[in-house]
Amino acid sequence: MIKAEPRTILNFLNTYFDVVRDLFEYQQQDGIITKEVYDMICHKHGPQMKSRLREYRVIRAVGGDYEMRDVYFKLMEFLLFEFKPLLPETIEKYKGAIAELFLKIRKSEIHDRDILIERIKNLSGQVREFVDLVERNAFRLLSETRDLKSNIDRVQYREKVNKASFWIEYYILPLNRILDVNHSESVTSKLVEVSEYANRKRLDYSDETVRNEYERLYVQLIQTNQDLLKQSKILTNELLPLLGRIRTESLILTGFIEFLRNPYKVETPPLLKGSRTMVYAKDMYFKVREFFEQFQVEGPVIVEEGVSDFDKWIFDRTLFKEKLAENMPVNDFFTWCFKALKKDFSEIETEKYFAVTGLLFDEDLQIDYSKKGERIEIKTTTSKLSVPKLKVEPTSKI
Repeated sequence: MIKAEPRTILNFLNTYFDVVRDLFEYQQQDGIITKEVYDMICHKHGPQMKSRLREYRVIRAVGGDYEMRDVYFKLMEFLLFEFKPLLPETIEKYKGAIAELFLKIRKSEIHDRDILIERIKNLSGQVREFVDLVERNAFRLLSETRDLKSNIDRVQYREKVNKASFWIEYYILPLNRILDVNHSESVTSKLVEVSEYANRKRLDYSDETVRNEYERLYVQLIQTNQDLLKQSKILTNELLPLLGRIRTESLILTGFIEFLRNPYKVETPPLLKGSRTMVYAKDMYFKVREFFEQFQVEGPVIVEEGVSDFDKWIFDRTLFKEKLAENMPVNDFFTWCFKALKKDFSEIETEKYFAVTGLLFDEDLQIDYSKKGERIEIKTTTSKLSVPKLKVEPTSKI
């Protein structure tokens, strides 16, 4: 229990604010105030400082070291806006506390009136703490994200991308799920359920005092819903797009910015050099004139009607595949195809030759290429083909 007057404590905080801030900064950085740091701070501000800090219960001993009491630490957090982002798991614990109080409220309605009123007030306090933590988290995340975007600390792009991905995965998305009213397991959905219950009870509960408590709880929850919706919009519309843009930045962008600062420092590839060309040839007029002049003199046109004979040859894949299997291994596949057709035809057409070489794509053939890169020349009726020398033999499946 603090024996000093409240005004005296506030006056002390005003007079020795630097002392309390130093203690706060050391504890925030290291998680605790070591004995050496505590002695150094007290020695700097006078011999009476230790007794006053103990009298006003600003600090408490933890083993051989010290720490600020929670009420003073949170006060300094609020005054200095030095909120550390809390993991969503820390905030989500309020769902259990709110659900448990809500269950007890429904069960205690038929029992003690004073206990019911106290539980409603406790539930209101839990909701208030929950909203405060959400606002602090959103504020801190937004502040750090903006600092990261403006690159105040001059961090590398890789580190910026890693930080942005970390915040999205471990802070933004989980916190957004907590605030999602459509998610059945979110804290917000539980608050909606409590709000609907309080709305009914503020109208039909028999005791007027209890009705007034339900009325205050309902009004608080309506405002809470608006506050949480605002924080959810900040997360969805501002934080996620901002972090997303950070993640899409790349070293290529950095290099191009450096190039634009000094574009003549290095020789650039032709892609970046402008040139002027015409969409048509300079002698286009003469070529067009020549094209149309050929139609000015019409020669005689002779049309002969007749039926030309053509070879109705159909490729028998099974037959040629059997012939190939009988001659395996074949050291020169393309020459074998030519000779196989030559037995039946005096002249080999290109279409027929390509039909037989299609056997090469069978899965049960093993193909070996010439290590020397040898090539074979095949002549058909219309073409001269240069093809590699391939060795074909059956695989183990045959």
